[in-house]
Amino acid sequence: MQKISIIVAIGANREIGKDNDLMWHLPVDMRFFKEKTLGHPVIMGRKNYESIPEKYRPFKDRLNIVVSSQPNYPATGCVLFQDLTQATQYAKEQDAQEVFIIGGGQIYAEAIRLKLINTMYITHIDGEFPGAHTFFADFEISDWNRLELFRQEKDEKHQFSFSVYEYTKKN
Repeated sequence: MQKISIIVAIGANREIGKDNDLMWHLPVDMRFFKEKTLGHPVIMGRKNYESIPEKYRPFKDRLNIVVSSQPNYPATGCVLFQDLTQATQYAKEQDAQEVFIIGGGQIYAEAIRLKLINTMYITHIDGEFPGAHTFFADFEISDWNRLELFRQEKDEKHQFSFSVYEYTKKN
């Protein structure tokens, strides 16, 4: 079965962003994101795409798919769709073992609401981030199995400790 996955980092109160940007710098988590998504399609909303520094977009060695209500949105090097379901279907047709939905908040919420996903990789950051504007969607935890993949303690490169979990949909 092909995996359709969410990958996200969230604060203690489900915070994921402020002013279209991350509120933390966690190199080990960024490396996990890169290694996990490399070679796979990534689907993101327009605002999330715009939040990626220009020098990193589109993400290298990944099919970048942008979902935007603007039919002629200029996302150079990306495939554009106006609908998340169509974007997901297109990504699945690319013969990828796993497709990643990488944000932002509205795209995550829609993917959960439409039940498009069967796996979530969630980095739980041990910190609260007042002033956040974007939050990760609620989901029914009892519908998912949870496995801790690894933990990173606070150190000179990581202002916060965090744990990365893989959630798999229960049958």
